[in-house]
Amino acid sequence: MAKLYFYYSTMNAGKTTSLLQSSYNYRERGMKTLLFTAAIDDRFGVGKIKSRIGLEADANIFGPEDDLFEKTDTENNKEKIDCVLVDEAQFLSRDQVFQLTDVSDRLNIPVLTFGLRTDFLGNLFEGSQALLAWADELKELKTICHCGKKATMVVRLDKNNQAVREGSQIEIGGNDRYISVCRKHFKEQVYG
Repeated sequence: MAKLYFYYSTMNAGKTTSLLQSSYNYRERGMKTLLFTAAIDDRFGVGKIKSRIGLEADANIFGPEDDLFEKTDTENNKEKIDCVLVDEAQFLSRDQVFQLTDVSDRLNIPVLTFGLRTDFLGNLFEGSQALLAWADELKELKTICHCGKKATMVVRLDKNNQAVREGSQIEIGGNDRYISVCRKHFKEQVYG
């Protein structure tokens, strides 16, 4: 029976690299993968998944209105899908996570999702919250804080490299806007 997986971490832990490697492994064995990425994140172009180390692939985009079960079922009817992979899974809606559970439960296709667990204030994203509750398997990908401890939080930086303490939950950016830190340094920078 297929499962729904949630690979979560802070930024710079290699989530996208792991997703692209997983897709490559399936394709290398003659299997077909279906890749999704959030329409809101167009830093590398619309429908592009790109890792910091240079790996990239084309992907289907999803927005809040998209039914991922329907999209997967349609593609699976054209050509058998062996695995669904979702980048930027924190941007999924609760309903879309439910739809992905149907992909694994009803279509018997494994679903691998990759995303952030929390935002720059330490709050869960809607997609991450639903995945933490409903995924069959949770896998933490690890990276480190500047102090050498495991990084578990993300800090948003302003133009002066100071921690941002309020604002919209979603603001797309990379290393220029966010740093991964341990909880101690997160509390010092955001709440200190």
